[in-house]
Amino acid sequence: MAWTVTYDLDEFRAAAGDFLGARPARHTTLLTVVSSLVAAGSGRYGDQPPVYGWWTEQGSVEGAFLCTPPYPPLLSPVSDEAARALARTLAGNGERQITGVNAGRETAETFATAWRGLTGATSSVEQNHRLYRLSTLTPPDPAPPGRPRTATATAADRDLLVTWYEGFVRETQALLNDVAAQVDDKLSHDGITLWELDGRPVACAGISRTVAGMARVALVYTPPEQRGRGYAGAATAAVSRAARAAGVREVLLFADLDNPTSNALYQRLGYRPLEDHLVVSFTSAERTVPEQGHPS
Repeated sequence: MAWTVTYDLDEFRAAAGDFLGARPARHTTLLTVVSSLVAAGSGRYGDQPPVYGWWTEQGSVEGAFLCTPPYPPLLSPVSDEAARALARTLAGNGERQITGVNAGRETAETFATAWRGLTGATSSVEQNHRLYRLSTLTPPDPAPPGRPRTATATAADRDLLVTWYEGFVRETQALLNDVAAQVDDKLSHDGITLWELDGRPVACAGISRTVAGMARVALVYTPPEQRGRGYAGAATAAVSRAARAAGVREVLLFADLDNPTSNALYQRLGYRPLEDHLVVSFTSAERTVPEQGHPS
């Protein structure tokens, strides 16, 4: 039983791709980040090269992780033994700055406990998210006025979305290293739906590329002056309906458990809880590091 670590994305995909694809809902963030790296290259999330790894037991891959600095490692559900072994592996290589961990609750807690013991760091939970899976889509009734439209790469759409995503970053404290690049990536695969009222966008909802029959709704945003009118729910329903119509088997999304409004909205739309995820940040005596969850 051991972790194999590499900087080679193709090697990682060859070794761990089947493992990740076999359970796309549980591996949703890993799969979507890999798909973005394939599409946009290793510099997609930052200047430092990503690192990848997989855990093998009796010749079978039973876990995987990737780290795209400055974001914390993304770790699949693994055994406690594997989580502790990964902490030892990463702690033993001083070249990698490990700012935290992003994983399912149990795995994140086990890794964080091991990391504290190995390094003397302290840890804190920065994000507490629930993963939802779409069951039967139930659009808002009555629906708000307006209609959905797929955003395009025109200057008007792009500039508006960059402004909105910057607002999303300020409000959620998400770490989006290059907001414009995030917008361009979504636009490149028709991954943003706008809700328009009288031809004017009033909300948006994004979605990841489809991987292994799975896609994840993300970056749902309504500017403050348009809130409370049902536009976010309508945009989310529209992008979810489009995904289903395109043959996506598993439509997922994360919601911040500290935001009861969004959790209630998504459940009204037909999303059902699947599992909880934590983003844990680490702080050493020498420095304080920012956490944040992965943007994809």
